[in-house]
Amino acid sequence: MGKDQSPTETITFLGTGGARFMVISQLLASGGIWLNLDGTRLLVDPGPGCLIQTIKRKLKAEKLSAIVLSHRHLDHSADVNIMVEAMTNGGMNRHGRFFAPADALEDEPVIFSYLKNYLDSIEVLKEGGSYSIGNVCFTTPVRHSHRVETYGLVFKTARHTFSYIADTRYFEGLSQHYGGELLIINLAFLYPRPFIDNPLTPADHLSVADAELIISELKPKVAILTHFGMSVWRAKPWLIAESLTQRNGVKVIAARDGMEFDLSELDD
Repeated sequence: MGKDQSPTETITFLGTGGARFMVISQLLASGGIWLNLDGTRLLVDPGPGCLIQTIKRKLKAEKLSAIVLSHRHLDHSADVNIMVEAMTNGGMNRHGRFFAPADALEDEPVIFSYLKNYLDSIEVLKEGGSYSIGNVCFTTPVRHSHRVETYGLVFKTARHTFSYIADTRYFEGLSQHYGGELLIINLAFLYPRPFIDNPLTPADHLSVADAELIISELKPKVAILTHFGMSVWRAKPWLIAESLTQRNGVKVIAARDGMEFDLSELDD
């Protein structure tokens, strides 16, 4: 790509904080991920502050084609309604699609009833599902081990394939459902925690050891860590990424709030 050309496939991190204590402290922003894939713009997991981060990064919400929700938890869904308002210009320009698991649309739905009429469609994500938006296809290959219905995403464009492993406890066979040149991993825990069936003691997130195992199994060209919990933040995610790079021979990056990753870097 020449220097005079703007990148056409980019990923912008509107926030890199995850889990309850990081989000309520806002030590890191929690706005989700903005994808610009050859002119098709998608928003993934618009958590608290997404609208503010979108405006701060000079991104135009009305250009979005869809909002995709991996699961209903607040750190992923709190700004769904305001982003639908922004995407549709307050309902004046009815368009766009909203994708979410069934339990995000049933009891206590994450989207207000009146906003549903602003959208072209609302589509339910399912295990093994395949979807297309503009120039992009994505799949939800496997249901994650999380307290609510949760799916990771595999995106395919004409030039690239990349995966987003959303919140989950590690389970056997997780890696085999993902792939591509780029791997984005939500990393909430510094160390693995034993599973306890108590909503006040969550243990259904990936740890550094889990991330290292996934990266070593999949060997992407680049892995990006994001959605950091408090323990990971205190351990300095950039040092964790540097250590994983040295140990696995895969370029591992700790995302930063507002970081834009150009997928053309995967072509080198």
